[in-house]
Amino acid sequence: MAITRHATARWEGDLKSGEGRLSTPQSGLLDGTRYGFNSRFGDEKGTNPEELIAAAHAGCFAMALSAKLTEAGHAPTRLDARANVELSMDGGPNISRIRLTVEGEVPGLDAERFKQIANDAKENCPVSKALSAVTIELEAKLAS
Repeated sequence: MAITRHATARWEGDLKSGEGRLSTPQSGLLDGTRYGFNSRFGDEKGTNPEELIAAAHAGCFAMALSAKLTEAGHAPTRLDARANVELSMDGGPNISRIRLTVEGEVPGLDAERFKQIANDAKENCPVSKALSAVTIELEAKLAS
């Protein structure tokens, strides 16, 4: 059985002076959220595709890591995940690298085993698999 999610985008105008609106009708979380050239390539307020990819990847990775830790007998107390999506302009815009970082509180687990399980989650979360054409790096550490 497949689960389908969707989002919509409307763009009006040319690339540099136009603007778009993103919506997620199923959840209602995004409802006409603004995005445009300057929110993507500059510092204007609004979202952009790379930020949304980063949010999706961080969320998916954190859930996958929680599942794998729990399967290994070490349910996490807390996982703080971050995804940095790099948009390179070399040869035209392209997503060149994603850096995942995670800090976790995981009772009874040593740092080396945490890194091993985190790497497995990185390799196997659905978003990582979908983004496999991009180099994905991982830094994983336990909270002290």
